[in-house]
Formats: sequence, C-alpha cells, structure tokens
Amino acid sequence: MKRQILHSWLLLLYFDWIMHWRNFRELHRIVEEEPIRPTTSARMTPYEDLSRAMDYACVLYFRLVLCLQRSSATAVMLRRYGWNAEMVIGAQILPFKSHAWCEINGVVVNDKPYMHDIYEILERC
Repeated sequence: MKRQILHSWLLLLYFDWIMHWRNFRELHRIVEEEPIRPTTSARMTPYEDLSRAMDYACVLYFRLVLCLQRSSATAVMLRRYGWNAEMVIGAQILPFKSHAWCEINGVVVNDKPYMHDIYEILERC
C-alpha cells in the first residue's frame, strides 16, 4: 500500500504542475493517451485499494487537491495497474457547477455513485 500511496502522491504532484504551467488541453491529452497496461486478472491490484491509496495521498499532499487533479491522477494510476479507467467531466446548469470523477466501465470509483444523477457528462477521456 505504501508504494501505491507514493505513486499516487507523485501523480498528484505531476498533475498539479500540468495544471499550473500548462493548460487543460495538455492535461486531457496526457490522460487520454495513457495506455492501459496489460496484466493478468490474478495479478491485478483491486481498484478499491488504488482508490484508497489516492485518498491517502490527497490527505498527505501539501495543498488542497481539486477534483480535476485527483481524477486525472486516479485515471492514469488505474490504467497503469491494468484497469480500463476514464476521467469524466460533468456540469450542472443551475446553480452552475462542474466536477470531475473517475469511472471503470461506467461505475464511479473515486466519488459518490450518484454523480450521473447530479451532472450532465461533458467529456470522457
């Protein structure tokens, strides 16, 4: 678990840098182009453990972690461990709010399971 927490924390740092010095297009490209690392199902780390590691890394991070940073880091980490993860961005009209979360096969893995009821999906990558 310590290795996954460190991996999560480093991804948070990387995406923090991307969000600060680059733009959304670059962040989107990085997440979209991250390949799913092939692995056997017997060797796959459960996605719940990886999501928990990201939660711990967010607590240990030196700044407040926002949803776009967290979801992009989570999607990349899950793909590196063999999961078919997508970062999803959604918005609601009134009052206007936007949010990002991560899904595997349409199931929300790093947020509340009812995100589809609150937000209209704008983008998946």
